[in-house]
Amino acid sequence: MSLIEGPDNISVAGIGRMGQGIAISFAYAGFPVSLIDTEQREAEAFQTLVSRCREDIQAELDSLRNNGLLTQGQDTQIQDRIDFVAHSNAPTALSKASFIFEAVLEVLEVKQSTYNWLSEFAPPEAIIASTTSTMLADTLADFVSNPARFTNAHWLNPAYLMPLVEVSPSNKTSEETVNQLKQLLEQIGKVPVVCAASPGFIVSRLQALVLNEAARLAEEGVATPEDIDKAVKVGFGIRYATLGPLEFIDWGGGDILYNASNYLANNIDTARFTPPKIVEQNMETNRNGLRDGEGFYNYKNIDITAYRNEKLSTFIGLLKHLDLTPKAEIPFRNKEG
Repeated sequence: MSLIEGPDNISVAGIGRMGQGIAISFAYAGFPVSLIDTEQREAEAFQTLVSRCREDIQAELDSLRNNGLLTQGQDTQIQDRIDFVAHSNAPTALSKASFIFEAVLEVLEVKQSTYNWLSEFAPPEAIIASTTSTMLADTLADFVSNPARFTNAHWLNPAYLMPLVEVSPSNKTSEETVNQLKQLLEQIGKVPVVCAASPGFIVSRLQALVLNEAARLAEEGVATPEDIDKAVKVGFGIRYATLGPLEFIDWGGGDILYNASNYLANNIDTARFTPPKIVEQNMETNRNGLRDGEGFYNYKNIDITAYRNEKLSTFIGLLKHLDLTPKAEIPFRNKEG
Protein backbone atom coordinates (compact mmCIF):
# COMPACT_ATOMS: atom_id res chain seq x y z
CA MET A 1 0.00 0.00 0.00
CA SER A 2 1.41 3.37 -0.97
CA LEU A 3 1.04 6.33 1.37
CA ILE A 4 -0.84 8.48 -1.13
CA GLU A 5 -3.55 6.47 -2.88
CA GLY A 6 -6.13 9.10 -3.64
CA PRO A 7 -7.85 12.29 -2.53
CA ASP A 8 -9.64 10.71 0.43
CA ASN A 9 -6.99 8.53 2.00
CA ILE A 10 -6.80 10.35 5.40
CA SER A 11 -9.79 10.10 7.71
CA VAL A 12 -10.23 11.30 11.28
CA ALA A 13 -13.06 9.72 13.28
CA GLY A 14 -14.24 12.19 15.91
CA ILE A 15 -14.66 15.93 15.45
CA GLY A 16 -13.74 17.26 18.87
CA ARG A 17 -10.68 19.34 19.68
CA MET A 18 -8.15 16.58 18.98
CA GLY A 19 -9.86 15.50 15.78
CA GLN A 20 -9.88 19.07 14.52
CA GLY A 21 -6.21 19.51 15.42
CA ILE A 22 -5.21 16.39 13.51
CA ALA A 23 -7.28 17.50 10.51
CA ILE A 24 -5.54 20.90 10.54
CA SER A 25 -2.15 19.13 10.67
CA PHE A 26 -2.82 17.16 7.50
CA ALA A 27 -4.61 19.99 5.68
CA TYR A 28 -1.74 22.38 6.54
CA ALA A 29 0.65 19.91 4.89
CA GLY A 30 -1.51 19.76 1.76
CA PHE A 31 -3.50 16.58 2.45
CA PRO A 32 -7.23 16.44 1.89
CA VAL A 33 -8.78 14.93 5.03
CA SER A 34 -12.21 13.60 5.94
CA LEU A 35 -13.31 14.66 9.42
CA ILE A 36 -15.98 12.14 10.32
CA ASP A 37 -18.80 12.58 12.82
CA THR A 38 -19.05 9.33 14.79
CA GLU A 39 -22.48 10.18 16.18
CA GLN A 40 -25.81 9.97 14.37
CA ARG A 41 -27.52 13.38 14.12
CA GLU A 42 -30.32 15.02 12.23
CA ALA A 43 -29.13 16.96 9.18
CA GLU A 44 -29.80 20.34 10.77
CA ALA A 45 -27.95 19.40 13.97
CA PHE A 46 -24.98 18.18 11.91
CA GLN A 47 -24.81 21.44 9.92
CA THR A 48 -24.93 23.44 13.15
CA LEU A 49 -22.06 21.35 14.50
CA VAL A 50 -20.05 21.83 11.29
CA SER A 51 -20.52 25.59 11.44
CA ARG A 52 -19.26 25.69 15.01
CA CYS A 53 -16.27 23.48 14.17
CA ARG A 54 -15.42 25.65 11.16
CA GLU A 55 -15.39 28.68 13.44
CA ASP A 56 -13.12 26.88 15.92
CA ILE A 57 -10.73 25.83 13.16
CA GLN A 58 -10.71 29.35 11.73
CA ALA A 59 -9.75 30.74 15.14
CA GLU A 60 -6.75 28.39 15.20
CA LEU A 61 -5.80 29.34 11.65
CA ASP A 62 -6.11 33.05 12.50
CA SER A 63 -3.62 32.47 15.29
CA LEU A 64 -1.21 30.78 12.88
CA ARG A 65 -1.56 33.64 10.40
CA ASN A 66 -1.06 36.27 13.09
CA ASN A 67 2.17 34.51 14.08
CA GLY A 68 3.53 34.34 10.56
CA LEU A 69 2.90 30.66 9.84
CA LEU A 70 0.24 31.35 7.19
CA THR A 71 -0.18 33.99 4.55
CA GLN A 72 -3.44 35.61 3.53
CA GLY A 73 -5.61 33.08 1.72
CA GLN A 74 -3.82 29.96 2.92
CA ASP A 75 -6.33 29.59 5.74
CA THR A 76 -9.10 29.28 3.16
CA GLN A 77 -7.13 26.61 1.31
CA ILE A 78 -6.70 24.65 4.54
CA GLN A 79 -10.39 24.91 5.35
CA ASP A 80 -11.21 23.70 1.84
CA ARG A 81 -9.07 20.58 2.35
CA ILE A 82 -11.13 19.52 5.39
CA ASP A 83 -14.32 17.71 4.45
CA PHE A 84 -16.83 17.24 7.28
CA VAL A 85 -18.58 13.91 6.85
CA ALA A 86 -21.88 13.03 8.51
CA HIS A 87 -22.25 9.65 10.18
CA SER A 88 -24.61 8.49 7.44
CA ASN A 89 -22.02 9.27 4.74
CA ALA A 90 -19.05 7.87 6.63
CA PRO A 91 -19.01 4.43 4.94
CA THR A 92 -18.05 6.03 1.61
CA ALA A 93 -15.22 8.07 3.14
CA LEU A 94 -13.96 5.14 5.19
CA SER A 95 -13.97 2.79 2.21
CA LYS A 96 -11.30 4.99 0.57
CA ALA A 97 -9.17 5.51 3.65
CA SER A 98 -5.54 4.42 3.88
CA PHE A 99 -5.10 5.91 7.37
CA ILE A 100 -7.81 6.43 10.00
CA PHE A 101 -7.12 8.35 13.21
CA GLU A 102 -9.66 7.70 15.96
CA ALA A 103 -10.28 10.66 18.26
CA VAL A 104 -13.42 9.84 20.24
CA LEU A 105 -14.13 9.99 23.98
CA GLU A 106 -11.75 8.26 26.39
CA VAL A 107 -14.40 5.70 27.33
CA LEU A 108 -13.67 2.04 26.63
CA GLU A 109 -17.20 1.23 25.47
CA VAL A 110 -17.17 4.19 23.07
CA LYS A 111 -13.80 3.09 21.69
CA GLN A 112 -15.06 -0.46 21.20
CA SER A 113 -18.22 0.53 19.34
CA THR A 114 -16.24 2.97 17.20
CA TYR A 115 -13.70 0.32 16.19
CA ASN A 116 -16.44 -2.17 15.39
CA TRP A 117 -17.96 0.47 13.11
CA LEU A 118 -14.64 1.45 11.51
CA SER A 119 -13.72 -2.18 10.90
CA GLU A 120 -17.01 -2.75 9.09
CA PHE A 121 -16.38 -0.12 6.41
CA ALA A 122 -12.61 0.51 6.23
CA PRO A 123 -10.45 -1.46 3.80
CA PRO A 124 -8.80 -4.42 5.55
CA GLU A 125 -5.32 -2.94 4.97
CA ALA A 126 -6.17 0.58 6.22
CA ILE A 127 -4.09 1.57 9.22
CA ILE A 128 -6.15 2.56 12.25
CA ALA A 129 -4.51 4.63 15.00
CA SER A 130 -6.01 5.73 18.30
CA THR A 131 -5.10 9.12 19.73
CA THR A 132 -5.72 7.89 23.27
CA SER A 133 -3.42 9.06 26.04
CA THR A 134 -4.70 6.58 28.63
CA MET A 135 -5.62 3.23 27.07
CA LEU A 136 -3.10 0.64 25.96
CA ALA A 137 -2.92 -0.61 22.40
CA ASP A 138 -2.93 -4.20 23.68
CA THR A 139 -6.46 -3.61 24.96
CA LEU A 140 -7.82 -1.67 21.99
CA ALA A 141 -6.34 -3.89 19.27
CA ASP A 142 -8.79 -6.66 20.12
CA PHE A 143 -11.68 -4.40 19.02
CA VAL A 144 -10.28 -4.04 15.48
CA SER A 145 -10.53 -6.57 12.68
CA ASN A 146 -7.00 -7.39 11.57
CA PRO A 147 -5.27 -6.01 14.70
CA ALA A 148 -1.90 -6.09 12.90
CA ARG A 149 -2.91 -2.78 11.27
CA PHE A 150 -3.75 -1.06 14.60
CA THR A 151 -1.57 1.07 16.88
CA ASN A 152 -1.86 3.98 19.29
CA ALA A 153 -0.65 7.36 18.02
CA HIS A 154 -0.77 9.89 20.85
CA TRP A 155 -0.74 13.47 19.55
CA LEU A 156 -0.02 16.30 21.99
CA ASN A 157 -2.28 19.36 22.13
CA PRO A 158 -2.36 21.51 20.12
CA ALA A 159 -1.95 18.74 17.58
CA TYR A 160 -1.26 21.05 14.66
CA LEU A 161 1.66 22.72 16.48
CA MET A 162 3.25 20.09 18.72
CA PRO A 163 5.83 18.13 16.70
CA LEU A 164 5.80 14.95 18.81
CA VAL A 165 3.54 11.95 18.20
CA GLU A 166 4.02 8.92 20.46
CA VAL A 167 3.46 5.73 18.45
CA SER A 168 2.69 2.87 20.83
CA PRO A 169 2.02 -0.45 19.05
CA SER A 170 0.33 -3.48 20.55
CA ASN A 171 1.88 -6.91 20.66
CA LYS A 172 -0.12 -7.69 17.52
CA THR A 173 0.86 -4.60 15.51
CA SER A 174 2.97 -5.35 12.45
CA GLU A 175 6.30 -3.66 11.87
CA GLU A 176 4.99 -2.50 8.49
CA THR A 177 2.14 -0.65 10.20
CA VAL A 178 4.54 1.20 12.49
CA ASN A 179 6.89 2.09 9.63
CA GLN A 180 4.12 3.35 7.34
CA LEU A 181 2.57 5.44 10.10
CA LYS A 182 5.95 6.95 11.01
CA GLN A 183 6.59 7.75 7.35
CA LEU A 184 3.22 9.50 7.03
CA LEU A 185 3.77 11.54 10.19
CA GLU A 186 7.23 12.57 9.03
CA GLN A 187 5.72 13.69 5.70
CA ILE A 188 3.67 16.31 7.54
CA GLY A 189 6.55 17.48 9.71
CA LYS A 190 5.82 15.48 12.85
CA VAL A 191 8.47 13.71 14.93
CA PRO A 192 7.27 10.21 15.83
CA VAL A 193 8.78 8.20 18.68
CA VAL A 194 7.98 4.56 19.38
CA CYS A 195 7.27 3.30 22.88
CA ALA A 196 5.94 0.07 24.36
CA ALA A 197 2.32 -0.30 25.41
CA SER A 198 2.87 1.06 28.91
CA PRO A 199 0.63 3.34 31.01
CA GLY A 200 1.35 7.01 30.33
CA PHE A 201 3.64 6.29 27.37
CA ILE A 202 6.66 8.64 27.65
CA VAL A 203 5.48 12.23 27.99
CA SER A 204 2.60 11.67 30.41
CA ARG A 205 4.81 9.73 32.83
CA LEU A 206 7.50 12.39 32.84
CA GLN A 207 4.96 15.19 32.96
CA ALA A 208 3.00 13.73 35.87
CA LEU A 209 6.11 13.55 38.05
CA VAL A 210 7.18 17.13 37.26
CA LEU A 211 3.72 18.63 37.70
CA ASN A 212 3.06 16.84 40.97
CA GLU A 213 6.45 17.81 42.36
CA ALA A 214 5.83 21.44 41.38
CA ALA A 215 2.50 21.32 43.22
CA ARG A 216 4.23 19.85 46.28
CA LEU A 217 6.80 22.66 46.25
CA ALA A 218 3.95 25.18 46.36
CA GLU A 219 2.08 23.16 48.98
CA GLU A 220 5.16 23.01 51.22
CA GLY A 221 5.85 26.71 50.83
CA VAL A 222 9.29 26.12 49.33
CA ALA A 223 8.63 28.91 46.83
CA THR A 224 5.76 30.90 45.37
CA PRO A 225 3.92 29.49 42.33
CA GLU A 226 5.36 32.37 40.29
CA ASP A 227 8.95 31.55 41.24
CA ILE A 228 8.41 27.80 40.75
CA ASP A 229 7.13 28.42 37.23
CA LYS A 230 9.93 30.91 36.52
CA ALA A 231 12.52 28.38 37.70
CA VAL A 232 11.13 25.82 35.25
CA LYS A 233 10.82 28.20 32.29
CA VAL A 234 14.33 29.68 32.50
CA GLY A 235 16.15 26.88 34.30
CA PHE A 236 14.80 23.34 34.40
CA GLY A 237 12.76 23.39 31.21
CA ILE A 238 14.99 25.33 28.85
CA ARG A 239 17.92 22.95 29.12
CA TYR A 240 15.79 19.98 27.99
CA ALA A 241 14.98 21.65 24.70
CA THR A 242 18.66 21.02 23.87
CA LEU A 243 19.49 17.85 25.80
CA GLY A 244 17.02 15.07 26.53
CA PRO A 245 16.99 13.88 30.16
CA LEU A 246 19.11 10.81 29.48
CA GLU A 247 21.57 12.88 27.45
CA PHE A 248 21.66 15.29 30.37
CA ILE A 249 22.52 12.48 32.78
CA ASP A 250 25.41 11.47 30.50
CA TRP A 251 26.50 15.11 30.13
CA GLY A 252 26.84 15.69 33.85
CA GLY A 253 27.57 12.13 34.97
CA GLY A 254 25.34 9.37 36.26
CA ASP A 255 27.20 9.30 39.55
CA ILE A 256 26.22 12.92 40.20
CA LEU A 257 22.54 12.02 39.70
CA TYR A 258 22.98 8.98 41.94
CA ASN A 259 24.42 10.98 44.82
CA ALA A 260 21.97 13.87 44.44
CA SER A 261 19.02 11.47 44.32
CA ASN A 262 20.12 9.65 47.45
CA TYR A 263 20.47 12.97 49.28
CA LEU A 264 16.88 13.88 48.32
CA ALA A 265 15.68 10.37 49.19
CA ASN A 266 17.23 10.59 52.65
CA ASN A 267 15.93 14.08 53.33
CA ILE A 268 12.54 14.22 51.60
CA ASP A 269 11.02 10.95 50.44
CA THR A 270 12.65 7.60 49.73
CA ALA A 271 9.99 6.37 47.32
CA ARG A 272 10.04 9.51 45.17
CA PHE A 273 13.78 10.09 44.92
CA THR A 274 15.68 6.79 45.20
CA PRO A 275 17.59 6.43 41.88
CA PRO A 276 16.62 3.59 39.55
CA LYS A 277 18.78 0.50 39.33
CA ILE A 278 20.06 1.38 35.87
CA VAL A 279 21.76 4.52 37.20
CA GLU A 280 23.50 2.52 39.92
CA GLN A 281 24.49 -0.23 37.47
CA ASN A 282 25.95 2.30 35.02
CA MET A 283 27.96 3.88 37.82
CA GLU A 284 29.30 0.52 39.03
CA THR A 285 30.46 -0.41 35.50
CA ASN A 286 32.09 2.94 34.73
CA ARG A 287 29.40 4.07 32.32
CA ASN A 288 28.80 7.49 33.80
CA GLY A 289 28.45 9.26 30.47
CA LEU A 290 30.67 11.56 28.43
CA ARG A 291 33.77 11.35 30.60
CA ASP A 292 33.73 7.52 30.47
CA GLY A 293 32.82 7.38 26.80
CA GLU A 294 29.61 5.51 27.56
CA GLY A 295 26.43 5.91 29.56
CA PHE A 296 22.91 5.68 28.22
CA TYR A 297 24.59 6.49 24.90
CA ASN A 298 27.90 5.33 23.43
CA TYR A 299 30.32 8.21 22.80
CA LYS A 300 33.42 6.20 21.94
CA ASN A 301 33.28 6.85 18.21
CA ILE A 302 32.23 10.50 18.20
CA ASP A 303 34.15 13.75 18.50
CA ILE A 304 33.24 14.78 22.06
CA THR A 305 34.46 18.36 21.56
CA ALA A 306 32.35 18.78 18.43
CA TYR A 307 29.35 17.23 20.19
CA ARG A 308 29.68 19.61 23.15
CA ASN A 309 30.09 22.61 20.85
CA GLU A 310 27.02 21.63 18.82
CA LYS A 311 24.84 21.31 21.93
CA LEU A 312 26.12 24.58 23.39
CA SER A 313 25.55 26.36 20.08
CA THR A 314 21.95 25.15 19.99
CA PHE A 315 21.43 26.19 23.59
CA ILE A 316 22.91 29.64 23.03
CA GLY A 317 20.69 30.10 19.98
CA LEU A 318 17.66 29.31 22.13
CA LEU A 319 18.81 31.75 24.81
CA LYS A 320 19.24 34.45 22.15
CA HIS A 321 15.74 33.80 20.84
CA LEU A 322 14.31 34.17 24.35
CA ASP A 323 16.53 37.17 25.14
CA LEU A 324 18.09 35.31 28.06
CA THR A 325 21.77 35.49 27.16
CA PRO A 326 24.22 36.82 29.76
CA LYS A 327 24.50 40.61 29.79
CA ALA A 328 27.99 41.55 28.66
CA GLU A 329 30.08 44.61 29.49
CA ILE A 330 28.04 45.78 32.45
CA PRO A 331 30.22 48.45 34.14
CA PHE A 332 31.59 47.35 37.48
CA ARG A 333 31.65 49.68 40.45
CA ASN A 334 35.07 50.71 41.65
CA LYS A 335 36.06 50.26 45.26
CA GLU A 336 34.97 53.77 46.13
CA GLY A 337 31.59 53.31 44.43
